[in-house]
Amino acid sequence: MRKNQTSILAIVCVLALLGIIYATMMPQGINKDDEALAEFSTERALNQVEIIAQKPHYVGSTNHELVANYLKLELNRIGLETSVQEGFTLNDRGLLVKSKNILARIKGTNNTKALLLLSHYDSAPHSFSKGASDDASGVATILEGVRAFLYSKHPQKNDIIILFSDAEELGLNGAALFVNKHPWAKDVGVVLNFEARGSSGPSYMLMETTKGNEAMVKAFSDAKTSYPVSNSLMYSIYKMLPNDTDLTVFREQGNIQGYNFAFIDGHFNYHTQQDDVQHLSKTTLAHQGTYIMPLIKYLSNIDLTKTESTEDNVYFSAPFSFINYPFSWVMPMTLIAFGLLAIFIFIGKVKRIITFREIFRGFVPLLGAIIIAGLVTFLGWKLILEIYPQYSDLLNGFTYNGHAYIGAFVTLSIAICFAFYHHFSEAKITMNHFVAPLLLWIIINGFLANSLTGAGFLIIPVYFGVLLFGIFVFTQHYSLGVNLIFSIPALAIIAPFIVMFPVGLGLKILFGSAILTVLLFGLLLPIFGDFAKKGIWTVVFFLVSISFFIYAGYHSEYEPGKAKSNSLLYVYNADNNSAVWTTYDKNLDDWTKSYLGEKNQKAVGLNSLPLASKYNSTFTYSSIAPVVDLAKPTIQFLRDSVIGNNRYLKIKITPNRKVNRYDIYANPKMTFYNFKANGVATSGEKGNRLQREDSKILCYYVVGNEPLEMEFYINKSSIFDMDLIESSFDLMSNPLLNVKPRENWMMPTPFVLNDAVLIQQKLKRYVAPVKPIETAPVVDSLAIPKDSIKPVPVVTPE
Repeated sequence: MRKNQTSILAIVCVLALLGIIYATMMPQGINKDDEALAEFSTERALNQVEIIAQKPHYVGSTNHELVANYLKLELNRIGLETSVQEGFTLNDRGLLVKSKNILARIKGTNNTKALLLLSHYDSAPHSFSKGASDDASGVATILEGVRAFLYSKHPQKNDIIILFSDAEELGLNGAALFVNKHPWAKDVGVVLNFEARGSSGPSYMLMETTKGNEAMVKAFSDAKTSYPVSNSLMYSIYKMLPNDTDLTVFREQGNIQGYNFAFIDGHFNYHTQQDDVQHLSKTTLAHQGTYIMPLIKYLSNIDLTKTESTEDNVYFSAPFSFINYPFSWVMPMTLIAFGLLAIFIFIGKVKRIITFREIFRGFVPLLGAIIIAGLVTFLGWKLILEIYPQYSDLLNGFTYNGHAYIGAFVTLSIAICFAFYHHFSEAKITMNHFVAPLLLWIIINGFLANSLTGAGFLIIPVYFGVLLFGIFVFTQHYSLGVNLIFSIPALAIIAPFIVMFPVGLGLKILFGSAILTVLLFGLLLPIFGDFAKKGIWTVVFFLVSISFFIYAGYHSEYEPGKAKSNSLLYVYNADNNSAVWTTYDKNLDDWTKSYLGEKNQKAVGLNSLPLASKYNSTFTYSSIAPVVDLAKPTIQFLRDSVIGNNRYLKIKITPNRKVNRYDIYANPKMTFYNFKANGVATSGEKGNRLQREDSKILCYYVVGNEPLEMEFYINKSSIFDMDLIESSFDLMSNPLLNVKPRENWMMPTPFVLNDAVLIQQKLKRYVAPVKPIETAPVVDSLAIPKDSIKPVPVVTPE
């Protein structure tokens, strides 16, 4: 009975430790607006979010201009003079837009380099996103942070530049405009970029460095933020992947370093109609505030010319702390851990409490649990997608009940661990079997030391495990209290990854969380291996897992606030005067079926001109639509001349209706030289040849119905073969189409061109139709008009 009580106490203590670890990652309360004006107030910041995120404010919309004007007024209200930078940029992915950046500058007393505070103010297009999290929360964090900083009259040596960038959601164009065209760009030393990829959860610090991170890590550590959440594993992975934040532009095009602060939980709300104030977590916004205040105060008073370094540091956060050390320590620490373990094994062997036979037998339950838990989770998720096909409607891969599935597969993995150790291990040989997970973790760290050095901090829990093993070797004594204390590093460092990976990368990565759960179980084996009745705990955790699955299934349906995403477009082909309805959806609902029909006719020919999207989505179904009278764009060939072997063209496309986007395509056989659009060439272009991977040439987001003007050279022998797609984001309000509103449990699919009216046509000269010549009726010259011959009088002789 005593053993049972001890095991229950152990489980309760582990759960309590996990609760404390997660609770200390971020603030659990919020500051009220009646607090000191010199402090960051979450309530005041939230008021800013409510104003900015009242309506969608994507580039080209009326609300976008209103938000820009509001930001200028707010900066003026706190005593700053604002300026506006406006201009076209064309990025290396062929995205053209006219950005409008809002700027202000606070002069310091002895400037070394300027500290730049960065957030974008445009919301995502296409999906009716109000942009509360992404990125009104970032803008509000800066507005409230700067207000509090100015009110506090804190000493400030370095200049502080505030940049509310534009067109981040389209292609980071506003940041590129600043970095490449604004004179202040050369003054910037460090950037703080506040972003979002969800609507809740802790805000992670992720730095971007030009060389090594040592100086930047030290600066962040010295700023002493209250709730730092970060680690160098994310830093190492981030450097290996293509990135898409404004800060990336600063690093790549301006050689400027900085810190990203972004939250990723509630990922299902990202870029959707549900990115509103109601779904934004107040504690998450408060977490952003805990970063900005200490960092402004610290970075505005150090020499920012000394934030570059050539060396990298390993770093990680633990409750209320931020720990770092050089990359160069990673391999020696791994070798020392192995050496210590070998010494303790040798001593245990001498004392006859450790045997090599039992050490090797310890790999059976460990590797068995890893393989079975990984396979069951991988195949289990595949099965769930078959049972609930609607889960594929959410393109980001994380469902509304995703946390329940994390709980289900994690507890199932724990049940599998208990089952294996129940059959292949006994309490009295637990410490013999504890060697297996320690050796496996040391091998993993040895591999990471060479391939992913940023993960070097994962050796820390191993050290505590090795020391715990050493204590047992010397004392032959189990103590639940000691075991729990030595388990804290494993729980604090590894457990958050079990949740973070599927939240950030999607539920398809759940098998990774399952494997990590088994590896963590191995480090906690001195606690769990001592349980007398592991079979009972197998059943307990299996039942808990089933409960999570039942809960997830019960909450698998859509409802208001947890909406089903769907898509609909009207595509008019001006070349053959035909029109279709089309969608990207794999699972049609009643709303889409009312336009696409019940037969699910495949979309034929619509994907020949691919529309850019985050997940490379293509049209799935289509149906014939009525042809309505849409005003087609005017295409003018302003110049068309041959110069040597080259043909020079200048083409102007002018919209004749309110439009938002142009996509331009060309036959892949055509090669373009000296390509410019609206007067600008591709940023960072090398050579004069336009680089492209397929038929796509350009995607132009229109502001104020401004025409698109392209000029370029092609080989004179090339066959001119170009297409355009003109899009307006007014499908739901266009009176010609009368599309009915969605149900309240539906929303537009994000990440794709959606709710749009498209005109597709070839780019060719406009030739006015020839007016037919009116001809006079032909008259027969030999014809004699009726009654035109008068009778001749007959003369009779007398």
